[in-house]
Amino acid sequence: MGSVGARKPHAVCVPYPAQGHVTPMMQLAKLLHWRGFHITFVSTEFNHMRLIRSKGPDYVKGLPDFQFETIPDGLPPSDRDATQDVSALSDSTRKNCLAPFTELLLKLNSSSGVPPVSCIVSDGIMGFGRRAGKELGIPEVQFWTASACSFIGYLHFSELINRGIVPFKDESFMHDGTLDTPINWIPGMKNIRLKDLPSFMRTTDTTEIMFDFLGSEAQSCLDSSAIIINTFDEFDNEALEAISAKFPRSIYTIGPIPLLGRHMLDSPLKSLSASLWKEDPKCLQWLDRREPNSVVYVNYGSITVMTEQHLKEFAWGLASSKQPFLWIVRPDVVMGAGSAMLPEEFFVEIKDRGLILSWCPQEQVLAHPSVGVFLTHCGWNSTLESVCSGVPVICWPFFADQQTNCRYACTTWGIGMEVNHDVKRDELAALVREMMEGDKGKAARHKAIEWKKKAEEVTDIGASSYKNFERLIKEALHGVHIMGDKQ
Repeated sequence: MGSVGARKPHAVCVPYPAQGHVTPMMQLAKLLHWRGFHITFVSTEFNHMRLIRSKGPDYVKGLPDFQFETIPDGLPPSDRDATQDVSALSDSTRKNCLAPFTELLLKLNSSSGVPPVSCIVSDGIMGFGRRAGKELGIPEVQFWTASACSFIGYLHFSELINRGIVPFKDESFMHDGTLDTPINWIPGMKNIRLKDLPSFMRTTDTTEIMFDFLGSEAQSCLDSSAIIINTFDEFDNEALEAISAKFPRSIYTIGPIPLLGRHMLDSPLKSLSASLWKEDPKCLQWLDRREPNSVVYVNYGSITVMTEQHLKEFAWGLASSKQPFLWIVRPDVVMGAGSAMLPEEFFVEIKDRGLILSWCPQEQVLAHPSVGVFLTHCGWNSTLESVCSGVPVICWPFFADQQTNCRYACTTWGIGMEVNHDVKRDELAALVREMMEGDKGKAARHKAIEWKKKAEEVTDIGASSYKNFERLIKEALHGVHIMGDKQ
């Protein structure tokens, strides 16, 4: 082993195998590499093949000090180019990944070609990473890739049982007004209702995989030596204080991570992305031809699926708003049918005004001056990326933490408005026009720009998120050799 390699700290990064978790873990891995770490980025075999299909085989060859490794996810083999069933995947990673991940760590530690593993950065819902670290005596930290406010929600799933709120006795709670019940007893969460808690609490069976999985994985994060959260203090102040009360050890708020990444000017990995879908860059040229703040950007993220009827309501709502729009319709957004389900007359109606693609480089799209509003599912990456770009949001939350993020976006942060889940074309068209042209839209845009400035300030060199990242390296990741300050 070379003497330089021997001195390098070696971080093994293991994200939950879905796009919304892979993206921030890759962003963090790149930052650690920039600060002198050898990186092993661990994908499941299924996602590794998706990366190859999306980026080509050279992508996963990495660099000498940034390597890709795989572990099985325990599910039957599949070459489907879509996110796997979340319940089955969560159950399987919890039951089947500890042994192969431990074997991988032992293999890395016995290899003469890489430095010994000095730390594990494990996704907050991949608890086997923490267990493997404890078993082998390797320092580990948990990276909570969703929002701080949703973390608080998950930590109180057990209290929902204690208070007799869940399980619900039958499905009537979904439409009888029960979900509108105000919740005022969760520290760090104000002005919320039952329906604003992470959606997996909507259950008639508390042994249901996702209710149990998220509640227990969030709770087990509190057994870690440290927790990283992709947010900044002012944005999530009350939630972070509530988490600190439950977790007196170190919490590192290092977000928004995309803005920390702007300091990696000399990194060979600066442009590396971990998109599991092939991105279509032609949308950027299309946006170049549009007026500033004139385009509605629509993207429901990597997991959201909808009915054919909802897809058509979105389509005709966008068409009748008369605003230019860029609409990302994944092939699997309507169980494999995508935009092929839309009628010919729709395409005639939107000619020269709408562009529909299957995937795009979202950060670049949101940063484009022609984008005026983002119609989003409110996943945490999308929410933060809209803040980084100063773009207000129209929210159509689907599941998990998205309902919580939506509530905060529309109330606490003041950057958005919500679409009724049972979307209707006329309501959507009116909401789009209001956000693009009306007073509420102007107020949300003003607030989004304010948050953008604050997000840029906290990620400046020497500011709070930047300093927290430095502290993370020195205190929690036990870096024995840290490159000099990159300024």
